[in-house]
Amino acid sequence: MAKKIPLRMCVGCREMKPKKDLLRVVRTPEDDILIDFTGKKSGRGAYICPDANCLGRAIKQKQLDRALERGISPDITQQLQAQIAHAKPKEDPHGS
Repeated sequence: MAKKIPLRMCVGCREMKPKKDLLRVVRTPEDDILIDFTGKKSGRGAYICPDANCLGRAIKQKQLDRALERGISPDITQQLQAQIAHAKPKEDPHGS
């Protein structure tokens, strides 16, 4: 039997995608907002596509604020935008 792939909804485009294809933003119990690269940090998480359009929409419509249940500061927004800019799209080795 094939292993089940966990799906999460992107707060920007509202599409269900495989968890490993999304960035996790977490509000820790200490009330810090971080990008969770491991996907294992404790706290309230929200998932977003590594795409500037999705991030822009999530910020503009306050979806990220709502998902994390608190306002997102501009420096966190810039950190997310920088991270997404550096995230390389996964290339298909077979070119299909």
